[in-house]
Amino acid sequence: MPNYRRTRIAGGTYFFTVVTFRRLPLLASSSAISVLQSSFEAVMTRHPFTVEAMVIMPDHLHCIWTLPHGDHDLSTRWRLVKAGFSRAYSGSPVERIPSSLLRKREKSVWQQKFWEHCIRDDMDFNAQCDYIHYNPVKHGLAQSPGEWQHSTFGQFVRAGLYPHDWGHDISPQVIAMELE
Repeated sequence: MPNYRRTRIAGGTYFFTVVTFRRLPLLASSSAISVLQSSFEAVMTRHPFTVEAMVIMPDHLHCIWTLPHGDHDLSTRWRLVKAGFSRAYSGSPVERIPSSLLRKREKSVWQQKFWEHCIRDDMDFNAQCDYIHYNPVKHGLAQSPGEWQHSTFGQFVRAGLYPHDWGHDISPQVIAMELE
């Protein structure tokens, strides 16, 4: 069994990818996104963190969080966000729940693990934000980042961090190269 090691930097800023079970499009409806937002809000009340950037796709999400000074507990926050969503989610269940999940009394809503990357510097932060906001275009769900309503792109435009037409003429290869 793999031994997963996570970077633990108190007060750190992290990029995450969280994926639905078997990449099912469980986050495709506005009601599912509303449930996810409520789950985030409930967790943030008891275990504060700042969402710096986010995109919610039908089968996964990417986000950047900054944890409070002195706190490095990513896993508890994600466990609570996922559990809160899973309890409240009333969408289509997975047709066949694997016996391993049934034994643990788990729903098949999320992949068990999440991927994280500790943000190293401003350049890394900016590249990850570009990746997040361009993701709907990369996956063919929008022609430009501004067309996708389930992201923080509009907030970045209002804050003057992106021009309103950012991403119209960027190729996915450019975004991928920024992350290398």
